[in-house]
Amino acid sequence: MGAEDNVPLDDKAKRMRDLLSSFYAPDPSTNNAPSNPGTLDAINTSSFDADQYMNLLIQKSNLDELLQRHVEMAAEIKNIDTDLQMLVYENYSKFISATDAIKRMKSDIVGMEANMEQLLDKIMSVQSKSDGVNTSLFEKRENIEKLHRTRNLLRKVQFIYDLPTRLGKCIESEAYVDAVKFYTGALPIFKAYGDSSFQDCKQASEEAISIIVKKLQGKLFSDSESIQARTEAAVLLKQLDFPVDSLQVKLLEKLEQSLGDLQLKTDDIENASMESNDPKLGKVPDSVHITAHEGSIRGFAEAISAYRVIFPDSEGHLIKLAQDLVVKHFETVEQCVKGRFSCANLLVVLRTIWTDVLLMDEVLSEAVLPGFSLEAAQNALKQHVASTFNYLLHDISDALLRLNVSSKEAAEENPLQVALEASKKALLQGSMDVLLDFRQLLDDDLGLLVQLRDFVSDWVQEGFQDFFRALYDRFFLLSGRKSSSSQDQGLTAGAHGEKVLAGLVLVLSQLSVFIEQTAIPRITEEIAASFPGGGARVYENGPAFVPGVMCRIFRSAGERLLHHYINMRTQKVSTLLRKRFTTPNWVKHKEPREVHMFVDLFLQELKETTSEVKQILPQGLERKHRRSDSNGSTASSRSNQLRDDKTNRSNTHKARSQLLETHLAKLFKQKVEIFTKVERTQESVVTTAVKLCLKSLQEFVRLQTFNRSGFQQIQLDIQFLRTPLKETVEDEAAVDFLLDEVIVAASERCLDPIPLEPPILDRLIQAKLAKWKEKNPITP
Repeated sequence: MGAEDNVPLDDKAKRMRDLLSSFYAPDPSTNNAPSNPGTLDAINTSSFDADQYMNLLIQKSNLDELLQRHVEMAAEIKNIDTDLQMLVYENYSKFISATDAIKRMKSDIVGMEANMEQLLDKIMSVQSKSDGVNTSLFEKRENIEKLHRTRNLLRKVQFIYDLPTRLGKCIESEAYVDAVKFYTGALPIFKAYGDSSFQDCKQASEEAISIIVKKLQGKLFSDSESIQARTEAAVLLKQLDFPVDSLQVKLLEKLEQSLGDLQLKTDDIENASMESNDPKLGKVPDSVHITAHEGSIRGFAEAISAYRVIFPDSEGHLIKLAQDLVVKHFETVEQCVKGRFSCANLLVVLRTIWTDVLLMDEVLSEAVLPGFSLEAAQNALKQHVASTFNYLLHDISDALLRLNVSSKEAAEENPLQVALEASKKALLQGSMDVLLDFRQLLDDDLGLLVQLRDFVSDWVQEGFQDFFRALYDRFFLLSGRKSSSSQDQGLTAGAHGEKVLAGLVLVLSQLSVFIEQTAIPRITEEIAASFPGGGARVYENGPAFVPGVMCRIFRSAGERLLHHYINMRTQKVSTLLRKRFTTPNWVKHKEPREVHMFVDLFLQELKETTSEVKQILPQGLERKHRRSDSNGSTASSRSNQLRDDKTNRSNTHKARSQLLETHLAKLFKQKVEIFTKVERTQESVVTTAVKLCLKSLQEFVRLQTFNRSGFQQIQLDIQFLRTPLKETVEDEAAVDFLLDEVIVAASERCLDPIPLEPPILDRLIQAKLAKWKEKNPITP
């Protein structure tokens, strides 16, 4: 039963089609399916022969196939019976429903014919009565219509006779619109009968109109009149057929002059901004300014619309005027954003400008003002972003430069710590405030800003990149050094007008570390959360903001500034040492009576350094590098042994013999690692500064020639320094080594290197220590 048709169908669809065909088309001729009585497929055709089919089936099939075919045919017969039964049931239900519907229709139509006949009789009766009424009133209706036409004509005649009086009243009340309306309405009658019946009325009306024309011309060129009044005058003159084309140049010049009054004023914007920020005033005064401005712009738009009708060839000039007004608006905005101008106030101004643009675009779409204003807004917003970051940079600089003032007034106990905390707050809180302020530009649904959101995100990220680079340059300018990209020399006049404080350099170093470790990661997270998207601009050198690069820059800056601070402190001591060693004549030096004053000055400088470092840097690990820990202990002990041996010898020959031993010892001594990496801790910075100072002291000693007393003075000074330095520095071994090297260098440059006797040396040192402890009761 698998007959093949032109359209492939499944078995059930084929059975349904055959059943419907057999039910609705019992004629065998309607079945066009091709058949071959000699095939097994002929069972589905009208020419089916059962005997022939059975013989063919027996010939071609074995017993198993016959049994299988028997099962299949039994199932197909059952399915066909079921489908046929369902088809009969479905059609039977439809026939029952159709029969019920026909019965209902018959019962409803039974009384309808009688009702229709009654309705027709009533309609005919009404029509006959209406014809009677029309016939009886026909003559009266014609008379009424004639009287009505006569009445209208008399009204028009009366209007013509009253027209001069009406025009005079309009002139008195300056109702020129009504006057022109009355006169233009009477013109057809004057043209038809003005030379005969209404000659006097026409003459009087023309005299009144001539007065009106002069009045309108006066308003047209009056500077005291508004744009709306002048535009209205031009339209009325055009309606009176006055040749206004000759006045086009003057009228457009007047319209151009009015741009100055329509332009947003810087004072008005600043006043509106101050009022909008005043909690007592709220934002009501701001709306008053905007409403007044919007009224003026509406008048300007109406003037443009009217002039386009009056002067069809003035479109190009009007487009230029509209674009010039937009340019002037944004020039005012650029002037405002040069100062401190919040995004909330900027949004008020941009919303006002966008409203003006839309009003003018309604009457002058050819100017494409939305696109034109979009380009101008890009420049204004970019300048606003740059100006905001510039003021943030100034705030941080001001917080740092206050350190100079506070150091002079000495009003604060820890000025460096105060300056550092103030700078951190100005940087981090200022950056967060800037991001929060800029976020308003993205959240606002103003049509002008919606198109610039990606640009704003790019500008903010680019602004932070430029801001940190400028801050990097500013740090080095404030420190008295030049960075690789320093360019703005005028920004640090306050720092270079006087000597740079070493404490300021230390603050800058620690602030650089804060920027690297805290500020940049925090700002990066906020940018990622609040300023997604971007990418509207193509950057030749990579993304707008690269936190990794900025972190590396400020890490390097922190290290450089820390070394610069140590060098500044060391240079100050070096200046002191230069004066100390170049002033006296060491060959004629007198016997030492006490520790020299330069030691007090040196310790005072060390005390200031320690005080500054304690305010800024953290403490390191509690570890002292003792002499026994150093690989140079052998050399140091040899130097001490040299000094002790010298005290036991009393003649010059033995001292010089010992000097030879010193040279031999230096050849075999182990090298001490003096200058290690500077850690960002109090102890490391102070120790490094002391090492550099002692190394400088050693070099100054090597440049001089000493007599015995001069050598003994150096010995006394250095021996005294051991105790206070031991309490201050971290690497005691290296400091002891350097102190020993100073004594050795002095002995090498001495003509008679005989040291002080130990009792005398101890007595002088103890006396000085007592005085020093009185001045410094608390050990630094």
